Amino acid sequence: MNTISKDSVSYLEVGEEDAGQRLDNYLLRHLKGVPKSHVYRIIRSGEVRVNKGRTDAMYRVNTGDLVRLPPIRIAESAPTEKPVPTNELPIVYEDEALLVINKPAGIAVHGGSGVSFGVIEQMRAARPQAKFLELVHRLDRETSGLLLIAKKRSALVAMHDAMRGTGIDKRYLAMVPGAFPEKTQHLKFKLFKYNTEDGERRVRVSADGQEAHTIVRRQQCWSSSSLVEAELKTGRTHQIRVHLAHCGFPIMGDEKYGDFGLNRQLARQGLKRMFLHAWRLRFKHPLSDQPLVLEAPLPPELQRYLERLTKEDAQ
Repeated sequence: MNTISKDSVSYLEVGEEDAGQRLDNYLLRHLKGVPKSHVYRIIRSGEVRVNKGRTDAMYRVNTGDLVRLPPIRIAESAPTEKPVPTNELPIVYEDEALLVINKPAGIAVHGGSGVSFGVIEQMRAARPQAKFLELVHRLDRETSGLLLIAKKRSALVAMHDAMRGTGIDKRYLAMVPGAFPEKTQHLKFKLFKYNTEDGERRVRVSADGQEAHTIVRRQQCWSSSSLVEAELKTGRTHQIRVHLAHCGFPIMGDEKYGDFGLNRQLARQGLKRMFLHAWRLRFKHPLSDQPLVLEAPLPPELQRYLERLTKEDAQ
C-alpha cells in the first residue's frame, strides 16, 4: 500500500471553531486516513503533546492550544471501515441547543479503543445536516440512561461550565448485593486512573488520586440485594462503580469491579448486564436558564429483574 509519510514533527493550532472538543475527536477529524487505533496509541504513549505537556484523550482542547504531532504515516487507500449505522436512538428531550437520549446498555458513547463507532457517530450519521453535535459528558458502555449532546457550541461551553460547578444534578440507580446499611451515605474516596498491561482503562481508590464524592441513598431492599440511588457530586471515571465496590457493595453484573462468581449466577437468573442506569438529570437550560428535570425509567430488562426479586421474596 502506498503511504504518505510525515517524516518530521508537526503542529496544529486549535481554532475557535474546534474549542471544547475532546483531544481524540479533534485529532480524528484532522488526521484523515490515520487509523483510530494509531491515534489512540500516540496519545497514550505521550507522543502527542498539548502546549508541550502530556495529556490524555479526554482533554478538551482550547482556542490557541498548540498540539504537537509525531511523524505519522498516513495510508492513501485505507481499508474500508464498517459503515456507521444511521440509528436515531431514543430521544428524551430536544430543542435548538440540546439533544438528550436514553442510551441503551452495550453501546459506547464514541468510537475508539477497539470500538468502530458509538452514540455520537451514529447520531451524526443519522443527521448529516447537523452542523454541530458533541457529547456533553459520557456514560460507560455498560451503563444505560440519560446522555446529553450539545447542538451548539455555546450550549456545550455552558454545560461544561455547569459540570465543573454544581450546576448539574446527576442521579443513577444501581443494584448491589446484600442489605445496604445506611439510608444515606457519603462516599469520599480519592480515585486514581490507570491502564492495565492490556491497555484497559481501570480506576482504583488511592491516596494520590483525584477527589471524588458520591452520595448513596438506599431505595429498596430484598432478601438478597438492595436498590440504591447514587448522586454524583464529582464526575470521575467509573466513580460509582469503584466507590460502591470499595465499600463492599459492588454493582451487580459489573464485569470490571464486581463479584465475578455472583455475576455468573445472575446471568443464569436473567441479569446479563450491569445494573447501573442514569435515571435523572436536573439542570438549568444552557441558553434560556430555565430549569429542566429529565427522567428515564429503568429499561425493561432491569425492571423485569426487580419484579423477579419481589416475586421470589413473596414466595
